[in-house]
Amino acid sequence: MSDSDPDSRERLPIERGFPVEQVNDLADREGRAKLHYRPLSTIHKWWARRLGSVFRAISLYSLVDDPETVEVREPGGEDVDLSDFGDDSADSAGDDIGQLLDSVSLTDPDALWDLYAKDVRVEGKSVLDPFAGGGTSLLEAVRFDADVTGIDLNPVSWFVTKKALEAHRIDVEDLQQAFEEVRASVAEELRSQYETACPHDDGHVADVMYAFWVRKLDCTSCGETIRLFKDYRVAAGRYENDDRYNVFCPDCESVFLTDDYRTDSTCSECGHEFVPANGPVTRGGNYGCPSCGLKYPLVDAIADGQSYSADLYAVEYYCTDCEDEGGDRSSFKGYKAATERDRTQFDDASEAWHSADDLDEYAPRGDIPEGAITASSSINGNDVFSHGYETWRDMFNDRQLYCLSTLLSAIDDVDDRTIREYLLVAFSDSLMFQNDFALYNVTGTKIEGIFRRNSFTPRVEYAENNVWGTRAGRGTFENTWEKIRKAVEFADSPSERHLEDGELARTDPFDKPVGGEYTLHQGDVRDVALDSEYDAVITDPPHYDNVVYSEVSDFFYVWQRLLLADEYPCFESETTPREESIVENPAVGKDAADFESELGEAFSKIRDVLKDDGVLAFTYRHTGTESWASLLGSLCEEGFDVTATYPISANLSDFVMGDELSFSVVVVARPAADREPISWSSLRRRMHLAAKRARDEIREGQTLSEGDIGVVELGRCFREYSKHHAKVHRDGSVMTVGEVVGEMYDIVAGNVSPDDIYLQLSAMDRPTREDVTRLCRGTEIDPEDLRDRALFDADDGFRLTRWDDDERLSYLRGKARDELSALGLVQLLRYDADRRTEPIDERRDIEVTGELIDVATDLAERTGDEEYRNLFRD
Repeated sequence: MSDSDPDSRERLPIERGFPVEQVNDLADREGRAKLHYRPLSTIHKWWARRLGSVFRAISLYSLVDDPETVEVREPGGEDVDLSDFGDDSADSAGDDIGQLLDSVSLTDPDALWDLYAKDVRVEGKSVLDPFAGGGTSLLEAVRFDADVTGIDLNPVSWFVTKKALEAHRIDVEDLQQAFEEVRASVAEELRSQYETACPHDDGHVADVMYAFWVRKLDCTSCGETIRLFKDYRVAAGRYENDDRYNVFCPDCESVFLTDDYRTDSTCSECGHEFVPANGPVTRGGNYGCPSCGLKYPLVDAIADGQSYSADLYAVEYYCTDCEDEGGDRSSFKGYKAATERDRTQFDDASEAWHSADDLDEYAPRGDIPEGAITASSSINGNDVFSHGYETWRDMFNDRQLYCLSTLLSAIDDVDDRTIREYLLVAFSDSLMFQNDFALYNVTGTKIEGIFRRNSFTPRVEYAENNVWGTRAGRGTFENTWEKIRKAVEFADSPSERHLEDGELARTDPFDKPVGGEYTLHQGDVRDVALDSEYDAVITDPPHYDNVVYSEVSDFFYVWQRLLLADEYPCFESETTPREESIVENPAVGKDAADFESELGEAFSKIRDVLKDDGVLAFTYRHTGTESWASLLGSLCEEGFDVTATYPISANLSDFVMGDELSFSVVVVARPAADREPISWSSLRRRMHLAAKRARDEIREGQTLSEGDIGVVELGRCFREYSKHHAKVHRDGSVMTVGEVVGEMYDIVAGNVSPDDIYLQLSAMDRPTREDVTRLCRGTEIDPEDLRDRALFDADDGFRLTRWDDDERLSYLRGKARDELSALGLVQLLRYDADRRTEPIDERRDIEVTGELIDVATDLAERTGDEEYRNLFRD
């Protein structure tokens, strides 16, 4: 059992400082190239997945706390000479690590950063992630040799994390052999479904990289069939034509190049003049009939009984024969109009799908459940049902269903269950780009998957991908498989990308794979039985309605369960769990209050299984004072003190003072100590002092933006508040967390008063004029404001004035009652009390407030003048 007295424990490095600049820089780079930094974290789509570099840094600063339990090796196997990091006079490796640990502060947060790129192993640590999601925290913590436990309610999350943690055990050759078996079984058949005539050589057969489809409806007025183009662009030009656009001619159905799609263009094939930017579908989902001029909402046409049909109108081709013969890029890769042969090929695949009874079991049969993101709700305005989608199969065209079910059937034939599951992961992840919600990025000339947003967005134009794949393309099974193979190789022999003097570098492979002791639970953290106590809980909890995980993950789940329902009980149900999910979801009657309550219950369970000297560290996306106050209050109510906050990425942190606060942070909390009552006046000054101290320390050693400094300051305010949660008194009542957080914003924004600065100075042994300047820095107060109020005298040295100084008394007497601050009133009352005349409240006709009592109490404590305490006693 750990130390049960939170007050006696040492602050962890992550509480004292965090390398914000370094993490931001590295995270920004990783965010642009996740596959190269963390192959294991990209084996399958998961939503709102935090970056591995962030969680590696959190793990380093949370788990490395005892020099006697830390081993550091150079990637490649050599032990590190720790004297390179610590004081040369250190006598042992433990001393060196100890010096690094002791050095971490807001001024020197990088003291441990040199260990980021080392093979650091910490003995005897256990880590829990109760919201495992894509498993990022577990994959990073296990690299420090921690025993990790993950929990997630969602079966897709559980399965993806399981495969990532098992990857280091897999023989890459066995994996590749299984892939080759699948290739031999179905690749030729799948590729044959995506062939087209090469436009440059009649003797060549080119591959279809992407097929371009547009939906159609009949005009409800005149009956004309309308292709629902938003505009007629196919793609931006490439190579020597990169300043032009490929556009579709609505008259002769050819594809040609134009200089400017926004102005009149003339088709090079038929001479038709039109503006390619102007399609019949307008913003807002209405279509206009080119014959009769009727404008009508798409969803109303569907509600009237119509259903979409679709036309294949263009393809992007890749001719490997032309490339092998040495042709230039513009000859072997480009765009062309779809031909009758292309359409017949699709029709043949459609017939094959409908006649292949043996494939029916390899495509999901169920209906799409109504939910917050499938039907229109406060979360999502896209209603898939209003566009005619009813079943999961409706999200795919017949050729996709034929190819996908054929491929899944071949995967099911692989004997080794473990390896079969990795093939399934590749298949499932590729589904993002194999559906008719995928679109073609016209300017980026690439396909975009279904989840550009955390919802389902029906398309009037969509791009059909080549299911198996060709030499180029994105999201095919073949190149998704390559991603899986690289992830398995990384798991066995990981390396670390890091910064050296601002430049990106890559370490040699680590001897330790990404693996170790782990336990995974599929279930609700509130219900899962956990026998252990954990040293750290490192996680990324859900955030209100940001992602309704159950609904988006159903898209993958309904395919995965076709192979997994007989293997794992959590895949037996038709859909993923919904009602139990901790998320704001109007579809199941859960609002923000429900989310906050259930998250609080989860924090309570976390506190039960966290050691008394353990740490809770998590990332949190926050918007608005109310939700932040709710989080702080929930943590405090469930037995935590929030001890630090840090911005985690330059491109995610957006700190705005006032009513709106939006940023991503690392939140650090520890099991709570006993809480003592405090006046708001006293707490406010303590928070201001803590925030100022944090700002000064940061400026001494870092170059953070004002917004990022504000995040750290806010964390120091939370630390001060947590010590007194639910016991902060103002005007005779206890302040709510929301009220306190609102006041914190003013403190961090610099909205402090001259009184606050005077009282802070009065707590110092020997305040100086420099202290005045320092405390005023970053606020709206000029040091001269204090001089004008006669709060200090600098004519002969520096000293704070008292109630009986002539200058201060003259200032107070020169003000009307309603012009005096609380400090001014208390000092004037102290002067009156010294005269021992009539009762103070009768002479001054004042209302005794909590603020006056707080100021009087603070002055008594700071000056030793007990008469202040007697001012408001009966």
